[in-house]
Amino acid sequence: MIDSIQVFEQSLEAYWNAFVASIPKIILAILLIIVGFLLANVISRLFKKTILLRTQDPLMINFLSKTVKLGVVISILMLALNVAGLGGVAAGMLTAAGAGAVIIGFAFKDVGENFISGIILSFSRPFDVNDTVMVDTIFGKITALEFRYTKLKTFDGRDVYIPNSDIIKKAVYNYTEDGYFRLDFMVGIDYEDNIELAKKVILEAVRNSEGVIENQDHECFVVVDSLGVSTVNLKILFWTKTKEYRKRAMEVKSGVVKNVKQVIMENGLNMPADITEIKLYGSQTSIPVTVDYPEKNHKN
Repeated sequence: MIDSIQVFEQSLEAYWNAFVASIPKIILAILLIIVGFLLANVISRLFKKTILLRTQDPLMINFLSKTVKLGVVISILMLALNVAGLGGVAAGMLTAAGAGAVIIGFAFKDVGENFISGIILSFSRPFDVNDTVMVDTIFGKITALEFRYTKLKTFDGRDVYIPNSDIIKKAVYNYTEDGYFRLDFMVGIDYEDNIELAKKVILEAVRNSEGVIENQDHECFVVVDSLGVSTVNLKILFWTKTKEYRKRAMEVKSGVVKNVKQVIMENGLNMPADITEIKLYGSQTSIPVTVDYPEKNHKN
């Protein structure tokens, strides 16, 4: 019993002496980690500035700078473990990481897939920051690209985090890639109105509206779209150039609609209301109708 206690004390003393002897290395390793994290931030910022000289792509710059920072942090941690005399631990961690990569890969398949998709998107993608896009049924403006997801802000104020793998797999509709966007609306004129005159004056009003763009590739035009119950329906199509798809485009459309209404009235054209048909069934032969005149007309 006494021998066992002595062996235990000797072992404890040996471990204590070894720990005391390694304290300077541990302190140095801790300092190295602190300096390493600060250095990772500095290197990340310098890398970002260097990339900025080559490209103005904020999504790529943000993604690559975070990747560089992560690589520096991992390298510093491995170095600190070696300095602290825990090189075996560092090697074991790398070995375990390599061996566990397969297991983790199966367990976190989506995480790895999204990370790889993020790398692909950082170099080749269908959008930039502030582009208005629709991914599947999600519609909004791109705000950030992260390791696992792309952040999109909808026009009703919601933040949506879309997995990068979904963006790779699904169709992405970019509404503002080249800055041009086509708008349209319908207007109905009377059957007795001159259609060619209506098309001419409406097209002139559209072209003279503020914010409307027309060139060789982006043409404004008016066509007869359909014959309604009481109107000949004309479809007006025109282009605007804006990155503010929602607000600015709607402001341009509002101005065009107002100008079209004004020019229709000025040229003696009519915009009749829809005709409502009333049917009588069974033994019903009439319906009571009361006309209520405004007070000022009633007095006259």
